[in-house]
Amino acid sequence: MSISKKPARATSRRNFLKTAGVGTVGSAAALAGLNSSASAQTGEPIVIGHPVPLSGAAAADGIEFKQGMEMAAEEINAAGGILGRPIVLAHSDTESGGDDKVTSAGQRLIDRDGASALIAGYNFGSATALQNVAADASVIYMHADTSRAHGEMVSGDPDRFWGSFMYCPSELYYGSAYLNFIRNLEDTGQFTPTNNKIALVTGPIPYSINIANSIRDAAAEYGYEISLYETVEAPTSEWGPTLAKIREDEPGFVVITHFFPGDQAQFMIQFLQNPTNSLVYLQYGASLAAFRDIAGDAAEDVLYATSIGVLTGEIGTDFSARYLEKYGEAASPNGGAQTYEALHLFAQAAAMAGGVGEAYDDEQNKRVADRLRGMIYRCPTGVIRFDQSKQQAFSYPVQTDDPSLGMAHIFSQIERKEENGKIISPPPYGVVDFRTPKWIKS
Repeated sequence: MSISKKPARATSRRNFLKTAGVGTVGSAAALAGLNSSASAQTGEPIVIGHPVPLSGAAAADGIEFKQGMEMAAEEINAAGGILGRPIVLAHSDTESGGDDKVTSAGQRLIDRDGASALIAGYNFGSATALQNVAADASVIYMHADTSRAHGEMVSGDPDRFWGSFMYCPSELYYGSAYLNFIRNLEDTGQFTPTNNKIALVTGPIPYSINIANSIRDAAAEYGYEISLYETVEAPTSEWGPTLAKIREDEPGFVVITHFFPGDQAQFMIQFLQNPTNSLVYLQYGASLAAFRDIAGDAAEDVLYATSIGVLTGEIGTDFSARYLEKYGEAASPNGGAQTYEALHLFAQAAAMAGGVGEAYDDEQNKRVADRLRGMIYRCPTGVIRFDQSKQQAFSYPVQTDDPSLGMAHIFSQIERKEENGKIISPPPYGVVDFRTPKWIKS
């Protein structure tokens, strides 16, 4: 169990809280709860459970998720907690495992640590395990698994899964978003590919497979041909057989939806030993500092996207600066922001609902769920607004053309290995123009 004790830069935090979120009854109501007359560290603590992959393949993200939770808890406690009750965090390592590990971690947090809610980044497995744990215990569960399975589960049985919320969009939108992106590059003259072929490489995890299949199934509508569809194991460090097929195919585009950052780094290192004239896109993993640390120079000019990433502008820039100051320049704000904003959103919803219920207290926790469903929350990664039937965040510009009503699906390109990639799409968040990778010869 971890308790956040030491507040820092309280003035900046309070200013952020005043602009960070609005709900159906307005942000003033949330602030009245978060900044009540009761001072922080008085009253019974609220335990928030955090099932997180702190070891194994997803540990690079897991560390960021843990740091984001700790940063948010410090800020909320410094501002008065939730109606005067301080937040205490309990972490449980899911070991980058499947449903058995994830379920055990979630159950321990509730039964052993007394968690009143579960908040996570993402975990492996079916992306349905913790929803069942939360439903059985009548607690709120918030996560960023980016999984269509969540929406199908919640919409299929809303009476059971009323407390489960995915605070990012489904992975299915990656397909149309990517195809729209490269089509726009061509139509605007920013990039002219050598051909219309796309080589797709995925991994064994449903998230990666669903994204690859969504690109494969829609490619022809956008004028593209899937010339190679390859599946690799996880983890994989030897890309020779896959690269041999890509070099024989010579596609205009290479898409790697297998998202482990270390594996992606090895792909780029080996790809650049004899590159094809292909625009390379790496799914999510390249957004992490771990990718750039391993890939080095091979990281430069790589494209990646995420449906939940820190944006440009006052809120995102302020968060990134404070996060990097706290955890070091090697930290990844994209990862930390996810759990950071989820805990802030939960705290505001709970304050407006009159407090957090204990486990198995479905009456009070349903009030919190009602507040979550009705909120429009501006945070470092954009806007969280929940689809009422699926309880997952809307995507901009895929589901809505209003950036104030959806979470931005952002595309970034790495300019320097020492820095996070810079956003190139969608407007109004782009800060740099797309540039043709140096390995592509005209």
